[in-house]
Parts: sequence; C-alpha cells; structure tokens
Amino acid sequence: MANQEISQGSGRTRFKRKLQQSLGGWGVFLQGFVEHPVMVGSIIPSSRFTIRKMLAPVDWDHCRLFVEYGPGVGTFCRPVLDHLRKDGTLIVIDTNKLFIDYLNRQIVDRRFIAVHGSAEDVEEIIRAHGHSHADYILSGLPFSTLPAGVGHRIAAATYRGIRQGGAFLTYQFSKAAQNFTEQYFDRVESGLEWRNVPPCHLAWSWKGEA
Repeated sequence: MANQEISQGSGRTRFKRKLQQSLGGWGVFLQGFVEHPVMVGSIIPSSRFTIRKMLAPVDWDHCRLFVEYGPGVGTFCRPVLDHLRKDGTLIVIDTNKLFIDYLNRQIVDRRFIAVHGSAEDVEEIIRAHGHSHADYILSGLPFSTLPAGVGHRIAAATYRGIRQGGAFLTYQFSKAAQNFTEQYFDRVESGLEWRNVPPCHLAWSWKGEA
C-alpha cells in the first residue's frame, strides 16, 4: 500500500514537471491556479494593455523600491524591471513557493528579490532588505476571496509600508480591492481595462501628497 502511494506521488510529480516543461510559464501558472485557486484568482495572466495602463502613473525616476504581491510567473516583473532605475529594487512576495522557485530560476537580475511569504508581513520584509518604505506596491491578489480579516490587514500594512506620495496599485476583476484601499488611503483613482480576459478593474491608491 505504501509503495503504491509513493508510486502515485511520483507519477503526479512527473506529470507536473512535464506540464511545466511543455507549457513553460503557462504550465506553472496553470498548476498554481489548480493548487491554490483562491490565492491566484485567475487562470489567465494579465494582458499587455492592463500592464501598461496599471504602471502608467509610476514615477520611475524616483522609484527606488517597487514591491509586488502575488507575482505569479512574472507577468509584471519584466515590465517593472525594464523601467526600474539601475539602483532600484523589485521585491515580489508570494505565499506559493511554486511561483517563487520559478521566478528565481527565470529572472537573473541583481535588482530582483523573490520572497516566499505573506503580504501581511510587507513592513518586516521591506525592513529586512534595507529599506524603510516602498515607493509603490502592486497587487493582483483576489481581495474578494481572501479569508475574513486578511484583506483589511493587508491594506493597513500596505498603507504603513508606503512612503508619503507613493501609491498602492491594484488590479482585479471586481472592485473588492478598491473597496478595501478606500478605507485607508487618502486618494483613490480608478479605471477599467476592457482589453483583458475578463475585463479588469484598476485602482491607484495614493498616500498623502508627493
């Protein structure tokens, strides 16, 4: 019986590896969604239109620390690194080790740091890497399906973790994230990107004035 269970486990592992090898990042993303649908939130990565619109307000010349929650397979990581200054840092945080391991294999950039952890601990993570505050924090976390209380804790910790004049950027298929950030941030701007599957609600929540 034990040998049979070991054999079945090995078979599942081999199948996952073959899926990742054949589909690349899509395979990893699909596996992450199947294993943790509540935390991933979507089976399809964001479109280039969503990425461009979401990052448009960022002042890259003055961005030293950019943080992302739930990076998945790095859909936003590449564009952020393409714009980020040479002495800047991108920290991504994910509770799914599958995604963190994949990103560490795929992205070779001294400015990039992948952390296996929770967005609730963003303040500690920022300090652990030598910073006092982030300039911008990006999130695609599905606030509408997070366990009770988690959304509020993440929004509050994010507000404390962002510098004055910085912003919390969120994208989701509902306005759940915006509903949380409006309770903590001083000014919230919103938008909708139709060229995404499905259409995506965007919000830019600003902390104070620049």
